[in-house]
Amino acid sequence: MTAVLVLNAGYERLHYVSLRHAIRMLSRNVAVVEEVADGRAIGPWQRPAVVRLVRYVQMRWRTRAVPAWSRKGMLKRDGYCCAYCSGVATTVDHVLPRSRGGANSWTNTVAACRRCNGRKSNRTPEEARMRLRYQPRVPSWHEILGV
Repeated sequence: MTAVLVLNAGYERLHYVSLRHAIRMLSRNVAVVEEVADGRAIGPWQRPAVVRLVRYVQMRWRTRAVPAWSRKGMLKRDGYCCAYCSGVATTVDHVLPRSRGGANSWTNTVAACRRCNGRKSNRTPEEARMRLRYQPRVPSWHEILGV
């Protein structure tokens, strides 16, 4: 499935949608093609790589100073790098375990590989004698969106 970039009417980057969703937007005249992916046509349209909305859409979620926590955003913030061994991270580790009142927040979660996450288990890094290579922090919108 090919992803298509959606731009606001003012050419600000919004998000990606599937090719199928982009074609529906074009058929409803909600968007226009800005950039073509290749020479193949899909119905009356050429295959879009980038579409632009016809009317400006106010994005309220971007007015937040801090992005909402998400697993994907946290892994992206840490560069998919384990906070304990610098290996490839695929899991979320809570610095203060959830069973002890730790929350899903930017300052309480770090990316971890399965091995380190299992080794740390239901303990704090100090109790597990595992040193964090970096302190968890709140990321900027640019880090999360990749702008």
